[in-house]
Amino acid sequence: MFELTPHGPDTFVGTGPKYPWGGLYGGQIVAQALRAATLTAEEGFRPHSIRAYFIRPGDHTEPIRYEVDRIRNGRSFLTRRVVARQAIGAILNAECSFQRLSEAVDLQTVKMPTVPAPDTLEESSFTRRFDRCFVPESDVRDAPRTGAGRVTAWIKVNDDDLVNNDSSDAELMHQCWLAYTSDDLATDTVRAAAIHGTEVEREHWKGVSLDHTIWFHRPMRSDVWHLHDFTCHHFTASRGLAMGHVFTADGEHVATVAQEVLLRDIRSKPTT
Repeated sequence: MFELTPHGPDTFVGTGPKYPWGGLYGGQIVAQALRAATLTAEEGFRPHSIRAYFIRPGDHTEPIRYEVDRIRNGRSFLTRRVVARQAIGAILNAECSFQRLSEAVDLQTVKMPTVPAPDTLEESSFTRRFDRCFVPESDVRDAPRTGAGRVTAWIKVNDDDLVNNDSSDAELMHQCWLAYTSDDLATDTVRAAAIHGTEVEREHWKGVSLDHTIWFHRPMRSDVWHLHDFTCHHFTASRGLAMGHVFTADGEHVATVAQEVLLRDIRSKPTT
């Protein structure tokens, strides 16, 4: 997934499989863009955020070219811009920021909800690359959230290369895998908040990711279970904003995710 091939100065090429819905998975493109950015960052800097805009759907039959622009190299922060391209043109534009870590106050203000353990729930992932266990909304307790359409799931990456690997590069890879999995629940929570009716009626609605932002708060390991807790904060003009918090099994808040999703009834002709 993250073995990108150098293809000229600050340019890397990656590939991806076809997913069940056809084409590429947005989380893969975000994660590979982040990986490309890390390959140009100085040692000692870690990603603290990435903000990506999805421009066009990706084609799994073509390689993806990641072009990195070294916007700024500072003493405490680095900034990188990454454009992912295929034959059709740019498919993603991302801005990545890196920080050289320093000692500071560590404060957590968001609480993880009380939920059943993943081994008591059904596994239902769409890919072998990670396991996913949805938590019934009725079993989510003790930590209310702003918004509607709450969707909560345990997620764990399946990658043998991460096991017993404590190198500095492995730490970056865990962040890349988190970027990969963080794209999974946003459309579900927007759909749950905006659409009312039977499952048959819901099948007529198609969701497309417009943009995706991740803030990395604390070190984490993507190959162990993390709870992803998402709600929809608004829905207007066919756009819904999903906000998510990612926790370790011990309740440590390791990342926050925001994604805007375009959700349309495919039976209706778009006005734009």
